[in-house]
Amino acid sequence: MEIIAKELSHIDCMALGEVMLRLDPGVDRIRKTDQFRVWEGGGEYNVIQGLSSCFGHKTGIITALVDNEVGHLIAGLVQRAGVSTDWIEWKEHDGIGRSVRNGMYFMERGFGERGAKAVMDRGHTPISQLTVKDIDWDALFAKAKPRWFHVGGVMAALSESSPSVVEASMIAAKKHGAIVSYDLNYRASLWKDRGGREAANACNARLTQKADVLFGIESLPREVDTLDKEVFSEALHSMKARFPNVQLFVTTMRIVKDASHNDWGGLCLHNGEIFASRDYNNLPIFDRVGGGDAFAAGFIHGLLNDQPMQTCIDLAAAHGALVMSTAGDNSMSSKEEVYAYAGGAGAAANR
Repeated sequence: MEIIAKELSHIDCMALGEVMLRLDPGVDRIRKTDQFRVWEGGGEYNVIQGLSSCFGHKTGIITALVDNEVGHLIAGLVQRAGVSTDWIEWKEHDGIGRSVRNGMYFMERGFGERGAKAVMDRGHTPISQLTVKDIDWDALFAKAKPRWFHVGGVMAALSESSPSVVEASMIAAKKHGAIVSYDLNYRASLWKDRGGREAANACNARLTQKADVLFGIESLPREVDTLDKEVFSEALHSMKARFPNVQLFVTTMRIVKDASHNDWGGLCLHNGEIFASRDYNNLPIFDRVGGGDAFAAGFIHGLLNDQPMQTCIDLAAAHGALVMSTAGDNSMSSKEEVYAYAGGAGAAANR
């Protein structure tokens, strides 16, 4: 798998996906709060946010927003993270959001036996209405020349037209030399009235054929309550048998003890060899949203910097763990913190 040399590219990584406004009630419940803090977030976007904000890579998001105050709030938050907004498609506001509106979601953190809870408000968003003809994909990637392109199952689930948009973007990105990664992310809310998990798996199977790197597994061969690397490895080998054209398979390992504690780690399959991170047993969770996306960002960062596969999976697991120790979808860590944590640094005060 050859990655374009940095000096031959204009940008390190681009992603295609929806960027929403997250409204977070903090330690309160959604139904009882009187205030919210806001962040920007989205499955594909969170990956490049981490690559830019934490690891210092040049990134850009391909998305669509409504041209109103909320849309510009989201764009401003994206810019604050260091992600380029040059590829945002701006759609005219109709005054009340009857035809097109910016996506939002309300997210409360879990605690102990009470799981985290989300309320999605993402109908009629501009990115869900995007069609293949709306963007000249060939021209976009010829000009941007990214070293890496990331997309996934969240973007593909937005509407009936979205899988074709994703497919066209993946084909064009690969044509112009980018490594293409796809995340199998499943959102039950997006597939609820469109066939559920079975329909999502069929969509992912179609798009996975165009990927070089695959994040995630569809299912484990049997239930586990520990970080059983043999079981997760078996799942990765099964994915390889189904998708022989994919060069690299990567997955998180997560065992949910309760909302506040997970067992956590990462695994990848490359050229028939399994590489595993260290186990993060009983990892305290402050806000689990974005952990998997941060994991992908850490792994991509490692590959973009020509790191050994073992280092890549170590950085992935460490970055994911750190993001789940802070509020919001986004990475608030520094590169130095991630490398230190991946190397075994503890929680002693740094002063």
